[in-house]
Amino acid sequence: MTSTQKSKITELRGNGESYANVAETLGLSVNTVKSFCRRNNLNIINENKIADNVVCKVCQKAIEQVNGRKPRKFCSDKCRIEWWNAHPEQVARKAVYTYTCPHCQNTFTAYGNSRRKFCSHACYISERFGGDSSE
Repeated sequence: MTSTQKSKITELRGNGESYANVAETLGLSVNTVKSFCRRNNLNIINENKIADNVVCKVCQKAIEQVNGRKPRKFCSDKCRIEWWNAHPEQVARKAVYTYTCPHCQNTFTAYGNSRRKFCSHACYISERFGGDSSE
């Protein structure tokens, strides 16, 4: 790492930039930036970066921020849950699985359950205990 990169890391971290942003800007590994910051006591982001007038995304109530922690966006769990329920399109659902039901042969998707086999409870009952679910 060059002395220019070292001074730029110091400057960017002083401005409140994250390790990832600093690494991307300078073309370095995130771990290299973290190590340098730890060795030079730059791991605490500048306290002036946190704004005093941050408000909750739902109820617009002022939120007190804690230095050295990730900025809060919501004043309470109730507001956080309410906002996410109102904006389901912004949830990054990574655990979506696609299956074929062994009973009815329909293709279906399930979120968060990698061991699911049947598309419905009726198909499970029909497969396990016999009989046709269409009766």
